[in-house]
Amino acid sequence: MNALDALRAWTVRHWTVATVSAVATAVVMAVPTAVLPNPWFWREVPTPVWAYPVLALVAILSGLVAATYVRSPDGPGGRRASAGALLGFFAVGCPVCNKLVLLVLGYAGAMTWFEPVQPFLAVLAVAGMAAALRARLRGALACPVPVATPRSPEEIP
Repeated sequence: MNALDALRAWTVRHWTVATVSAVATAVVMAVPTAVLPNPWFWREVPTPVWAYPVLALVAILSGLVAATYVRSPDGPGGRRASAGALLGFFAVGCPVCNKLVLLVLGYAGAMTWFEPVQPFLAVLAVAGMAAALRARLRGALACPVPVATPRSPEEIP
């Protein structure tokens, strides 16, 4: 049994959690970084073309990882998923709109040092999320949670 078999065994509940989590992740990442234009946030630097597929991949992988917690909240991959989502947020964000980056590097440093690093952060984010998903699915295959069967009235004390 491989990871694809684990996904095939998912219920409607798993896929619902995956979909809702993916959409929520996309909104939470896209609105404050202004990848999705909105009236509350704006970008000083145009969104690079690669940010859209990175945002989509991180959101989809986040949703899939979240769905692995439906039946088994314990297991590997949690730290990798958190790190991947955080790196994805920094990767798609505006380099001069990020207060932390501006505080540490200043405007010139953000444009000179941080902006060129963002594509690498994007690769690390997607790789981290994929590794987290793989670890969670492998854990589900190694230690499956037994399905509770309803008891008959005679068995209940």
